[in-house]
Amino acid sequence: MLQLDLSTILLSLPLNETDNMTTPKNKKQYGVWMDTQVARIAGRKDIDSGEFVMLGLVSNDASNQQSDALSTKYFKEIANKMPNIDEIHITGTGQVQEQFMKFLADTPQYKNAVTSESTSNKMGDEQLLSFFTNHFN
Repeated sequence: MLQLDLSTILLSLPLNETDNMTTPKNKKQYGVWMDTQVARIAGRKDIDSGEFVMLGLVSNDASNQQSDALSTKYFKEIANKMPNIDEIHITGTGQVQEQFMKFLADTPQYKNAVTSESTSNKMGDEQLLSFFTNHFN
């Protein structure tokens, strides 16, 4: 009867070349420029690859009213434009980005998204797309 140590068997097996390498997964990356009145959303053309393209615009009709319920409605409308977020960069002129980041962190569907934020002035579409491309590359 032959007895073999399991660790000897495992060590003698050939390794798959990818076992010791991390393969980057295509991530669903989004960028949002926002203030209290409007949010402009960009994402990858093919969801998880390709160039950044503008995906939509969300207006906050209640920007003059500071109700939490109205802010939540605004944030939900923005988030609905971005299914399955892996990474998101939020930028804009005020502090609303931080509130939106908290909304994402408190929402089960988005709580695992990697978020980052910055402050920036309003930009044209091409400039904004370039900004997000540079951020994620």
